[in-house]
Amino acid sequence: MYHDLLTKIHNAQRAKKVSVKMHFSNMDFAIAEILAAKGFVASVTKKGRTPKRIIEVDLKYTENQGAITGIRFVSVPSRRLYAGYKNLRSVRQGFGVSVISTPSGIMTADEAKKKKIGGQLLFEIW
Repeated sequence: MYHDLLTKIHNAQRAKKVSVKMHFSNMDFAIAEILAAKGFVASVTKKGRTPKRIIEVDLKYTENQGAITGIRFVSVPSRRLYAGYKNLRSVRQGFGVSVISTPSGIMTADEAKKKKIGGQLLFEIW
C-alpha cells in the first residue's frame, strides 16, 4: 500500500539516502509519479519483469534537507474519508498537495476539482 511507500521515502530522505527501492504495485507507481510531477522526488522508474518488478525512487534534496517536510494520512484502514469535489481544500495554504483516489484513477485534489470528481482522500504531503 501507499502507506509503506510514503514512509520509506520520508525515512530515506531523513537518512540522506540517494534512492529507495520497493515492490511494485500499480497504486504505488501512480502515487510515486504524482510525487515526481509535483517535485517531491527527483524521478521514478519501474524496473524488472512481472514477478520481481520494483519501483526505484530517486530522492530530491533542497539545501541539505529533503523535499518532503511532512505527511498526514487522511484515510486509514479503520476510517475511510470521502469528499465531493466542492469540499476539496488546499493543503498548507497551497504549499502542499492532497492526493485522492477517484473512479478515474489516483490524482491530486486540484486535478479532481477541475474535472469535478470526488473520491477517497488518501493523504496530504508538504
